[in-house]
Amino acid sequence: MGEVLALVEARLRTALGEPDARAAVTFLGTDRIEVLRFVDGDLVRYATLGMSARPMTDPTAVLADPVKGPRAELVLTVRAGSADTDKVLRPLAVLAATPQVEGVVVAPGASLDVGEPLWPGAPFSSVLVAESGGLVEDLELDGPMDPVRFLPLLPMTANEAAWKRVHGAQALEERWLGRGTDLRDPLRGSVELD
Repeated sequence: MGEVLALVEARLRTALGEPDARAAVTFLGTDRIEVLRFVDGDLVRYATLGMSARPMTDPTAVLADPVKGPRAELVLTVRAGSADTDKVLRPLAVLAATPQVEGVVVAPGASLDVGEPLWPGAPFSSVLVAESGGLVEDLELDGPMDPVRFLPLLPMTANEAAWKRVHGAQALEERWLGRGTDLRDPLRGSVELD
């Protein structure tokens, strides 16, 4: 477990530079989850560290495989300066602990909701999980372990989350792209939805 997390942190540092802050959260009955903060000009990136220590298990599986299964960490990117986004550390840790607590597999296209604003004044309480492989490349591990995927999180307003439930993740992403939505704006409003 520790070896995997050391490799994950090394991959994050290679892709994003040195973290300028880190915080740790432990929930009852779960492993410790850290959130690292990386500043890149006017962008702030938050990455979880600890979610990939164990493979995620399908909730219908009779036994949890301690080696095989999908592994992931979460990455959120926002513009600095217009909101107190550092308060997202605890909600991010909650999302990263979801596979251990609720026995779910976090995968691209999924919606995750923390039930409260991601940071003070945020119009978002949920995120859309996007495809990995962009900002931080997947980390291959020795077989039979699955690679660690670094999944970007795209904040969604309540209206966007409801629209996504009906039309799907791809349709919402196309809507954002078609309208030129700045998904890194921590105070942006909902995209126009017909």
